[in-house]
Amino acid sequence: MSRLICFTAIEFAEDPNVAGNKYWYACPFEDIKEGAEVMAPLGRHNRLQKGVVREVRFEEAHNAPYPIYLIKYVKEVVKTKEL
Repeated sequence: MSRLICFTAIEFAEDPNVAGNKYWYACPFEDIKEGAEVMAPLGRHNRLQKGVVREVRFEEAHNAPYPIYLIKYVKEVVKTKEL
């Protein structure tokens, strides 16, 4: 039996070069929800940038939404202060 992998589509709205696009990442935080802010590597220099999770999927590797050998990983979930 194959293990399901958590995949997230992230939008980097604060970056005018990529705003409006979604990028797929593998996510080690399986309790992640849509709307969460995360830090993830972006671009060929893999600079960490803050993005917003727009979609979450659990799939086997052969059904990954992006080629598994190219996929990057979410590095951390941004903690927001609760009012």
